[in-house]
Amino acid sequence: MAEEKREKKFGKQSNRRRRDDQGRNREEHAPEVVWNPTTAVGKMVKDGTITDIETIFDKGYRILEPEIAATLLPNLEENLLLVGQAKGKFGGGQRRIFRQTQKKTREGNRIQFTTCAVVGNRNGYVGIGIGKSNETVPSRDKAKRKARINIIRIRRGSGSWESDSREPNSIPFAVEGKCGSVIVKLKPAPRGKGLCIERECAKILQLAGIKDIWSKTEGQTKTKLNQIFALMDALRKLSEIKVKPEDRIKLAVVEGKLKSAAEGTV
Repeated sequence: MAEEKREKKFGKQSNRRRRDDQGRNREEHAPEVVWNPTTAVGKMVKDGTITDIETIFDKGYRILEPEIAATLLPNLEENLLLVGQAKGKFGGGQRRIFRQTQKKTREGNRIQFTTCAVVGNRNGYVGIGIGKSNETVPSRDKAKRKARINIIRIRRGSGSWESDSREPNSIPFAVEGKCGSVIVKLKPAPRGKGLCIERECAKILQLAGIKDIWSKTEGQTKTKLNQIFALMDALRKLSEIKVKPEDRIKLAVVEGKLKSAAEGTV
């Protein structure tokens, strides 16, 4: 009787663990899928016509396949942002990567999981993606795929006014992004200051290659997704502002990746 009660009490938990273990085993032993591009840009990347991701941004092409970013940026790093609810009494626990919502239906509660992923090469390219599904693993995979499709090129510059440093450690000028009630203001910071911004936003800036920044936020910042979208809106506006050629040299403005000494100094 004791074993039957234990099975009834912990049966769902054990079944869930068993399914998670089976899912991990399938991921570990899954065969490699050969990429067969379906878009014109994907075919040019697969054929070797396009070998640099800067060509895609310079010509205004759109990335519609995640394999394009994975091929042109082989050193991409990915991370999952903590956008879920904080578990614990009065929300005092640590946030999770899965944001759980429920919808009331006649059949019962329909649970949906939302995940936010960020990818970047720490050298001028970053992207975020949102994935939604009834299960945790598909939502995570969707977010990672969409993050590679939504990659943008970041404009960086020198934020040091105390020296003539030409290192693009920060952003060249102040910008402001908005999503919902959240407003994120980014300002250049001198070298060595660090990322003075919320922790999840700092993860995005690190993968974008920005090392020093000052920030100010307004609105309901507890809604993490709105805060993340406001930050990405501010980063996009960096490339929309026109800069004079003499100011580009003065502010050490760099579009995208910083070229190495072998490729040529920026």
